[in-house]
Amino acid sequence: MIRAIAVFFSLLFLSSQVLAQAWPTKPIRMIIPYPPGGATDILGRLISQKLSPLIGQTVVVENKAGASGNLGFDYVAKSAPDGYTLLTGTANMTIAPAFSSKLPFNVLTDFAPISQIVSSQNFLVVRPTLQANNVRELIALAKANPGKLTYGSSGIGTPLLCIEILKSLAGLDIVHVPYKGDTPALTDLMGGQIDMYCSTIVGEIGFVKSGKLRGLGVTSKRRSVTIPDFPTIEEAGVPGYELSSWYGILASAGTPRSIVDQLNAAIVKIVAMPDVQKVMIEGGSEPQSSTPDEFMARIRSDVAKFAAVVKSAGIKPE
Repeated sequence: MIRAIAVFFSLLFLSSQVLAQAWPTKPIRMIIPYPPGGATDILGRLISQKLSPLIGQTVVVENKAGASGNLGFDYVAKSAPDGYTLLTGTANMTIAPAFSSKLPFNVLTDFAPISQIVSSQNFLVVRPTLQANNVRELIALAKANPGKLTYGSSGIGTPLLCIEILKSLAGLDIVHVPYKGDTPALTDLMGGQIDMYCSTIVGEIGFVKSGKLRGLGVTSKRRSVTIPDFPTIEEAGVPGYELSSWYGILASAGTPRSIVDQLNAAIVKIVAMPDVQKVMIEGGSEPQSSTPDEFMARIRSDVAKFAAVVKSAGIKPE
């Protein structure tokens, strides 16, 4: 019996080695968990286009949108671990567990991280008539008017966490107003119905430049390469503040490490390409590749951090 088990695992190991050595022998699918046109779609298609000649196979992009990205995440989590189904993942994968205890996938155990591709920051903006020209003035105004200032969010994700972290660190009472998407929230912000919002740089910078909104600071530890003149929220007056998002490429758990390493080497090359970096920076993100282990460590850290923030905010998982 013991000998039979040993033979079985030896054959399993050998078959996985053969698979890895032969890979890739057919087209690869890149799953985008959001509709066409957004940042995830743009980055996923950019990586796919550059990946194809490096691995000698066509990379076919498929948009599987739904359930705030969870439909696409789950599809890849349950796909065969053979390196032929990849995911352009986002930091929402690490935020979702804090808001829901009923996810069909486990971000910590159901995926094989390959490489991060960018790090992105959010941008804190306020309506131009608000009596706050910087973060310190915003904090002073909020403390002088507890429960009177409002912020919008597009639901579960970094726009909500951005202000909740600020509230926690600065001891503020600011009222949350939920929206279904960035557009209606930004429209109300410009119209004066809410006081502040925090979303992607690329989605807000045009309104800031036109004077329709006032930019106060970016959420990352370092200033953005896209808008370097704006301070980080930490240097603008909130010690310890940091919130950054990521986009990256993942496969399903169990994908042979040799395939993961081949993909990682290719993606690291892609992220270093000047034309790729130009697109990323213009889109408000900072090019940043990683090793698979570094990416996994980032995912674990973010899951723990976001869970703590949501708990601190008094938000109960569904």
